[in-house]
Amino acid sequence: MEKGSYRRIFKRKEKGVLQKKKRGRFSVALVYPNLYHVGMSNLGFQVVYDLLNKRDEVVAERFFLPSENEQLRSVESQSRLSSFDLIAFSISFENDYPNVLKILELGGVPLLAEERQSLYPLVMAGGVATFLNPEPLSLFFDLFLLGEAEQSLNNVIDLLLDSYKRFSNKKDLLFFIATNEPSVYVPSFYKVEYNKDGTISSFSPTQAGISEKVLIAKKVPLDDVAHSKIISEETEFSERILIEVARGCGRSCRFCAAGYIYRPPRYHDTEVLIETVQKALDKTGYVGLLGTSIADVPSIDKVLSFVCEKKGKFSISSIRADAIDPQFLQYMKKAGQRQVTIAPEAGSERLRKVVNKHLSEEKIIEAVQLIAQAELSLKLYFIIGLPTEEWEDVEQILRLIKLIKHHAVKQGAAKGRVINIRVNVSCFVPKPFTPFQWTGMEEVDELKKKQKWLSKKIGKEGGIRISFDVPKWAYVQTLLSLGDRRVANILLLVHKFNGNWKKAFKFSDVNPDFFVYRQKDISEILPWDFISSGISKKYLFSEYNRALFSEESDICTGLPGCKRCGVCDFLSL
Repeated sequence: MEKGSYRRIFKRKEKGVLQKKKRGRFSVALVYPNLYHVGMSNLGFQVVYDLLNKRDEVVAERFFLPSENEQLRSVESQSRLSSFDLIAFSISFENDYPNVLKILELGGVPLLAEERQSLYPLVMAGGVATFLNPEPLSLFFDLFLLGEAEQSLNNVIDLLLDSYKRFSNKKDLLFFIATNEPSVYVPSFYKVEYNKDGTISSFSPTQAGISEKVLIAKKVPLDDVAHSKIISEETEFSERILIEVARGCGRSCRFCAAGYIYRPPRYHDTEVLIETVQKALDKTGYVGLLGTSIADVPSIDKVLSFVCEKKGKFSISSIRADAIDPQFLQYMKKAGQRQVTIAPEAGSERLRKVVNKHLSEEKIIEAVQLIAQAELSLKLYFIIGLPTEEWEDVEQILRLIKLIKHHAVKQGAAKGRVINIRVNVSCFVPKPFTPFQWTGMEEVDELKKKQKWLSKKIGKEGGIRISFDVPKWAYVQTLLSLGDRRVANILLLVHKFNGNWKKAFKFSDVNPDFFVYRQKDISEILPWDFISSGISKKYLFSEYNRALFSEESDICTGLPGCKRCGVCDFLSL
């Protein structure tokens, strides 16, 4: 295949692309650090692309990690990365961090921010991975935009347009942007000092005017319904328009970063949501409904009913077991769905209370029976390595899976049908801004033992397909989730050794176990403590203590006047 030709193939298969010329406009290279197939399946990436190109004075073109033997060029005009005024990365997953360095190198852009002397292109990053903890990437970016793009991106673009070619050095330009947008983080304006034991002793601004805290931008309330504008055959959701039916989740599962960082949970007006769905169905007949807890959306029954009435199709990622009812399953069948996904997370009642799942075994079995009666297949999600987990809890996963199979087989037999069961078991990865941010990951060898045991035992059952995460990649994700800016040097070694993490760890002056396995003290300064999400650290620690005693806490309703976690007071400032 001719170099660059695959982008032209993708372009021909796309619908909804807005064509604009670069000449006379502020140009933005919008980069997703993974393959086209992955990037164009990401709704947040598409939302940012649309926000930028809505502005007449701005032109944004897309870049993705090229396939082997392909050149790095923009999809729209085959332009070089370094020819743009702003290079903006949208980063959703920690495991894509090495691709950031690869793309910068392929684009002829120096990797380290301090090595880029010219004003333009500026190199910026956003996306949920960065506003959980940007520090492992801090050496490579001039600035980060932390939070939801709908709230702050336009202001940053206004500032860049206002200052374009007005400043003679990069430091002055970055100072102007950082002091006029509270959600901008410029790593070079902060100094980190360490204690002898390797923990952080201080994290502070290096000059007057720079805030000690960087605020996460939040769009409250939501107005427009976020949905994909470009449809492509070459994505995971081929010929489907993705629609965000809600943002955030109030369920308060203690391992889930999205349930905390996107607080408060926000929902759309029913009529506005249905109008968006109608327009999407007119274009494709197929919508992908996205939300952390779709069952909690007040209008979800009306939306699903509307799609079915219009003889359209919909897909959803998963549904809470305690929200499943016969009507919901009938909507799924009418829309052509063949599988329902539920997430017990843990096999024991005790451990589900530890993670604040609010889900009894009785409700799980009721859901399984309804799914089997509807003649739909079943997929289950579990997590191993959760805080306080013992071998008995792992054995309880096996017991629960066998119980689920028993009820599924029994109900399926009454219908003369075999119910297929798939199980996915992932490794617990601690995340910032959750009650488990002080915990470490369980050791890789122990996780492997648990996986091997479950695989052997479930293999004897028959009729169940089981898959597992790779523990060594969970280790890497934990390192990049919990690490401070010293981890950037490990990323440089990974890049130098062509993705060989084992070799990078061998030559690193920093011991990655320090970040991955270590239990942190409540008084410790965490690498992300300079970020203000609105949720108090005191509240997170109280939730952590509840977890240790297997105590559940109330879900987050997002109702005005609540002062429990602090986010509502934060948003009222």
